[in-house]
Amino acid sequence: MVIDHVRVFAGVPAGGATPGVFFTRWVTHYCAPAFVFLAGTSAYLHGRTHRDLPRFLLVRGLWLVALELTVVRLAWTFNLDFDGHAMAGVLWVLGASMIALAALTRLPAQLVGALGLAIIAGHNLFDGRLAALDGPVAWWWKLLYVGFYAGPIEIGGGPRVQVLYSLVPWVGVMAAGYGFGALLSHPRRDRWAVLIGAAAIALFAILRAIDGYGDLRPWSSSPKPGYLAFLDTTKYPASLDFLLMTLGPMLVAMPLAERARGPIAGWLAALGRVPLFFYLLHIPLVHALAIAVAGLRDGAVDPWLFTNHPMANPPPPAGYAWSLPLLYAVAAVALVLLTFACRRYADYKQRHPDGWLRYL
Repeated sequence: MVIDHVRVFAGVPAGGATPGVFFTRWVTHYCAPAFVFLAGTSAYLHGRTHRDLPRFLLVRGLWLVALELTVVRLAWTFNLDFDGHAMAGVLWVLGASMIALAALTRLPAQLVGALGLAIIAGHNLFDGRLAALDGPVAWWWKLLYVGFYAGPIEIGGGPRVQVLYSLVPWVGVMAAGYGFGALLSHPRRDRWAVLIGAAAIALFAILRAIDGYGDLRPWSSSPKPGYLAFLDTTKYPASLDFLLMTLGPMLVAMPLAERARGPIAGWLAALGRVPLFFYLLHIPLVHALAIAVAGLRDGAVDPWLFTNHPMANPPPPAGYAWSLPLLYAVAAVALVLLTFACRRYADYKQRHPDGWLRYL
């Protein structure tokens, strides 16, 4: 995730025909599906010990949406043009999906999980149905499914909202994660995780090879080289192929991650203890580092770094784009700084477990 968000301020395109640029973006695709799926799993585990699960999900969901439209928006842009641009990104879809899940938690977890799988498997039936954009349901259609491909949504003649993460497929991912939570008490949960993940990977390979249903963009007609085109699935809105490609390996890796020990595992666990704090801190940090790099490299800071990243900003100035080694070096610096901050905050939060800190 840090690599991808440094990439935004580095002026490097999201994907490309060269393997280096393509995989710099592609490896980061695994973040959002894992966030949303495991948020559903965490909700199930929370509900086993707390009776206030629907209320908790509702409050936390509203809190995440509010953070997206205020704090996160300011961190991305470093400007105050709130009327001209707002972005519904990953915190928006996490929050909105939690609100939707709050209404489903009275149902059996298996039923919620089945509903989630049905949404994941069936939502691509709406591919290409853009005619609704001219009808009375245009506003909702943009918000729930079409997303930023349909352009910004104007709210009452006021702010324009760019919907990056369309709600429909991601509600399905969170609901599936909630259903998966019921499997964690099974004595053979590791086997189930590997089997489900392997089945998802196999189904991805079959659907992608057929090149029919499952993704908005056929890979056989892509100008990219064959293996890059095969992996170049649609994230906005998240296609069935995209979700199979990302959730499958994540599930296969879960038993291995649970058993991992050593310095790297401890480092990752330290970051994972405070994921929202990490997220809220990393965007302004990488933005500030990009400004510092521009000042050191070019002797000046271009106004482009204060436009409406990451969706409504103009192309970077000529000659601005960073090399990939510089991009990765800055991402490494950001991770080191974030590690120190997250460890200190996690220790503080452990000493103060109650109150508003449980929402951060």
